[in-house]
Amino acid sequence: MPPTCLQHSCALIALSASLSWLAPTALAQSSQPPLIDVITVSAPQLDTPARDQLDPAAQPIVAGPDTTQIIARLPGAAAVSNGALSGQLQYRGLFGTRLAIRINNQAIASGGPNLMDPPLHYAPSVLVDRIEIARGVSPVSNGPGLGGGFDVSLKSGRFADTPQFSLSHDLSLATRSVDDSTTAGGLVGLANDTIRLHVLGSLETGGDRDTPLGRIGGSEHERRVFGLGAGWQAGPHELTVDLRRNETGPTGNPPFAMDIRFIDTDTGRIAYTGTFDAARLDLSAGWSDVGHAMNNFSLRPAPASPMRWRETFAYAESHTLAASLTVPAMGGELRAGLDRVDTDHDVTITNPMNPNFFLRNLPDIAISRTGGFVEWTGEMSGGWQGELGLRVDHHEARSGLASTGSAVPAMPGMLAMAANNADRDWQGSTLDAVARLWRPLTDTSRLRLTLARKTRAPGYLERFAWLPTAASGGLADGNTYVGDTGLVPETAWIAEAGLDWANDHVYARPTVFIRRIEDYIQGVPFDATPGVTDTPVEMVAGMNGDTTPLRFANVEAELYGLDADFGYQIDSRWRLDGSVSWVRGKRRDIDDNLYRIAPPHIRLGASYDAARWTVTLESLATARQDNVSRSNDETETPGQVLMNLYGRWDMRPGVALAVGVENLLDQTWRDHLAGVNRNAGSQIGLGERLPGNGRSIGLRLTVRG
Repeated sequence: MPPTCLQHSCALIALSASLSWLAPTALAQSSQPPLIDVITVSAPQLDTPARDQLDPAAQPIVAGPDTTQIIARLPGAAAVSNGALSGQLQYRGLFGTRLAIRINNQAIASGGPNLMDPPLHYAPSVLVDRIEIARGVSPVSNGPGLGGGFDVSLKSGRFADTPQFSLSHDLSLATRSVDDSTTAGGLVGLANDTIRLHVLGSLETGGDRDTPLGRIGGSEHERRVFGLGAGWQAGPHELTVDLRRNETGPTGNPPFAMDIRFIDTDTGRIAYTGTFDAARLDLSAGWSDVGHAMNNFSLRPAPASPMRWRETFAYAESHTLAASLTVPAMGGELRAGLDRVDTDHDVTITNPMNPNFFLRNLPDIAISRTGGFVEWTGEMSGGWQGELGLRVDHHEARSGLASTGSAVPAMPGMLAMAANNADRDWQGSTLDAVARLWRPLTDTSRLRLTLARKTRAPGYLERFAWLPTAASGGLADGNTYVGDTGLVPETAWIAEAGLDWANDHVYARPTVFIRRIEDYIQGVPFDATPGVTDTPVEMVAGMNGDTTPLRFANVEAELYGLDADFGYQIDSRWRLDGSVSWVRGKRRDIDDNLYRIAPPHIRLGASYDAARWTVTLESLATARQDNVSRSNDETETPGQVLMNLYGRWDMRPGVALAVGVENLLDQTWRDHLAGVNRNAGSQIGLGERLPGNGRSIGLRLTVRG
């Protein structure tokens, strides 16, 4: 962070609190790699400097049902708010498919081209057990991706210690005032030392959000999740099966041109782990099937002309296979594996008032990836420990034939014909390499170094979108985009250095990083004469109100910054904890900034811990963001400070009551990562950046046993 920004932010800081993420005395005690953080949300806490601890009752329970808000509290992280159930995670300036995010170790393909159901959509916060985060760069065993890796584990039954079956439960009930929402969910399990069974489920409903500037129309949400799980173990062998059903009902997305009518998703996964002497074999197979409908008239005023009514149907089905073998080697552990992902997408735009109006704008998309990796972790010379990995992936992508209905104007039909005559098949290979090293400097400090080459293949929207629409993979910037079949994969060259330091009273974990990304995929003007309507694409875009469409293109980019978490144990009751995040995103081919990068921010807190209760006063100070993208017509946002108050009371063993007040002073504020309003039925003006929540009170009751 530039010194002036840091001074400005610090001047705005007030005392606040969050639960300590790192046990200060643990650094010298643990041999765990310091590159994997674990947020334990309902399982017992882990005392290791490699793993962060976050008690669920200490979470900002008024932040809503989106698990993104939990992870966004970590250094380097931020939430991209595209709707109550459509939030995306940003980590060190990267978001969307650039991050490797899995649910129960399974990748789930989003159902629609605007990522209204990003991966964390399938992890309701009330069902989350723990979140594992690979700091900075994900291991090659997690698959490709330019940023860190995130694996969200949902609640699951656990094996008992005896042959007798016993019941267990983990249930929560919560409410918050800002949107009159309620959340209920949890798990009931039955297990002995060989077999475990569980059922889980959640129900979340909420109305429109209140802000100091008025109510955001069409921001309500509705989601139901239910599932079954089973496990069997015998000696060194374990087999697990998990099945879930997600039903998202009418849910608003004010930054988008449409809202969710439904998202119905089925997921399944079967996994086996077995140990044979010194070798461990891991096998898994997964499947997901998403049906998604969105429209521009159910949760917002319908266009005056029925000709403008739109409903889009999108489908996605994915299949995953993975196998790996881990053996002792070279004084450490060597893991080698193969994996494959096959995903099919199909998107059709319709007018429900006219059956002859349809556009199959992303038809019969088939994408596959076959990869193999080798990863070694162990002791090295000179006191160093390390994780070294190499990965190769082969990618294939193809699109079916586009088509339009007889009621569609001629110009989109011409674009469909041109798309069909173009090359709609692509194949390519990518290479990832990661070296993550660490060594103790003293009994209380440890150095971390990372060097990596990471890649990402273009998504189907970026490559095959021939029709100019507002679908942008969740950018929500109000622009119209088309794809480019000539795109090549992104390649990031990454360097990071960090220090973990802790004693009996103080801890700090700063990290500096840089990513130089070749062939970064970014929206650019469609042609050399923006604003001059001289191509069929610009003509069609102009018919929909945008005379300056953007085209996904390969550009040169750079991201660099620093982040840290830190704390001080004042005495047996009082402690201070905080975090700081700063990232700068720039284009290297032109004088411009990358789009939608979180501004510098500092979270600082003070907590008082009694025997059975704790109270936390927290402030979040955010600096002005004026490093905005001219290419995306991005607007600046001012600096601001928010105050929050949290508390928890352990009423008796297994029963806890949490209370929270978000935006304690009811301040007007705008999150830079929030999109602009596109819902005319709102008290917020069209085209204005959506404001943050007003004062909100939340309660949560948790019962475990």
